[in-house]
Amino acid sequence: MKLKRKKDTFKTALRKDLKKNSFAYLLLVPVLLWYAVFCYAPMWGVLLAFKDYKPLLGFGGSPWVGLKHFKEFFSSPFLVRTVKNTFMLNIWGLAFGFTSPILLALLLNEIKAVRFKKVVQTITYMPHFISLVVICGMIHIFTQSGGILTQLVDWISGTEHASLLGYTDMFRPIYTFSGIWQNIGWDSIIYLSAMSSIDPGLYEAADIDGAGRLRKMWHVTLPQIRPTIIILFIFAVGGLMASGHEKIILLYNPLTYEKADVIASYVYRRGLQEASYSFATAVGLVSSVVNFLLLWFTNRVSKKYSEISVF
Repeated sequence: MKLKRKKDTFKTALRKDLKKNSFAYLLLVPVLLWYAVFCYAPMWGVLLAFKDYKPLLGFGGSPWVGLKHFKEFFSSPFLVRTVKNTFMLNIWGLAFGFTSPILLALLLNEIKAVRFKKVVQTITYMPHFISLVVICGMIHIFTQSGGILTQLVDWISGTEHASLLGYTDMFRPIYTFSGIWQNIGWDSIIYLSAMSSIDPGLYEAADIDGAGRLRKMWHVTLPQIRPTIIILFIFAVGGLMASGHEKIILLYNPLTYEKADVIASYVYRRGLQEASYSFATAVGLVSSVVNFLLLWFTNRVSKKYSEISVF
């Protein structure tokens, strides 16, 4: 009887809430439709990983092959290279790209001159709104023989270089730091937003204790925005296997495959250029599963040691 009453109470409350806030719930409809059409409906395509898909035969006519494509990938000579490069590029991104917006937000938070602060924010936000194709075109110009970055590297190293994108060891620094330049301002917004909600009384108490700016950053600002940092870090680790393949494809070339070829670019070549749709789907599925496991593991560790988690 108690369970029935609770269910009835919940149904009644839900009915009243739907009636009272019907317009607000209607606003959710486009969002739900977007997720249904673009996120959940395409999931049936995962079955291609277990078929030998041929466009002429269609999805239903293509034969089932089980785990054939997964075995092919795990026995591929490109497995170690693509997995290693994917992890290394993303570890560079975590080490430099993830921390840079936090440092910028901390510095902007200390600026008292409002005009100067707005100018710096505008300058750092601008690259985010430039098309990725244009960004990559600029990188090609800056790193070509005689380009501004090439001249800088020549001056520092004391040797002459051709196009920097032709050197294997140059790809990761160019990819990582160009990404920082493009996104540092935009990514710092969420940290600045978190800092704006910090109680000013905490800074006043730190002043009374004689804390300087660095001390206040370390003992007040960072602990207060720690939940935001941890949540974003969990998401970043959860995407460790998902490199920005569009940018990589626009920047890499056969000379730099050794350190630039990642899982996503390998899938692009096999799936679209060689028309191995089933193989590409299988590799993409493996990457998605690994991403989920990384997200789950990072979230669990965070929940255990900091009591902050996504779920």
